Amino acid sequence: MQDANERLKILDMWVDPLTRDEALERVNRFLNHGTRPHAVFASNPEKNFSVPADAGLHDVYRYADILLPDGIGMVLAARILYGRHFLRIPGSEFIFDICRLAAREGHGIFVYGAQEEVNAKACRILGERFPGLRIAGRANGYVKEGEMAELVRQINDSGAKVLFIALGSPKQEKWFAAHKGSLKNVRVCQCIGGTLDTITGRVKRAPEIWCRHNAEWLYRLLSEPKRLKRQKVLPLFAVLVMIEKLKGFFKAART
Repeated sequence: MQDANERLKILDMWVDPLTRDEALERVNRFLNHGTRPHAVFASNPEKNFSVPADAGLHDVYRYADILLPDGIGMVLAARILYGRHFLRIPGSEFIFDICRLAAREGHGIFVYGAQEEVNAKACRILGERFPGLRIAGRANGYVKEGEMAELVRQINDSGAKVLFIALGSPKQEKWFAAHKGSLKNVRVCQCIGGTLDTITGRVKRAPEIWCRHNAEWLYRLLSEPKRLKRQKVLPLFAVLVMIEKLKGFFKAART
């Protein structure tokens, strides 16, 4: 029998069938008992096409500690292929869960990425939203390659146990893979993409009713037509999932 929380393979990617509370409990365990940085990445249909094209990046995802069911496509695919029922955990919301936990437990956070004014404003908003949250340090996303050693030193000297990286995918995941061995105090690293832009209001989040009906992707597409290039793979993803389902059906019929 498959373990309830066992990672599921969806075409060429994976997803963890966790509830929000279960995911946060893992984060709490990493913070209190971990001895290394633990990766929290988002899993969605678009990454099913972009990530496997880079073998090194594919392995980074394969061995991530938490792969959040960020996209509704992964949730529906898991339901079709495995009969598993769980809800989305948007990475843009899970950051708030981690911040709330960090504020309560006294863990410092370091925020790396985005434009300087966006980074600064987002840190200010997080501090106001979660009283007691310690912003141990921050850096915008324009650190040059020759300055990375200094950035890592700043992160280490800050004592932060939580690191949020907002460089966009796959740059942020590759940064984590390249530097995780040098992070001395960080125990949880969440790659958050453009979340700082939504926190500051620079990019509008979908209204609650759209999110409630799992149509945030459609709202964002209508608001930002340039996303069409990224999201045009969604119909193909749906077709491939159905083909995978049929293959499983015929395989079972032959046995």
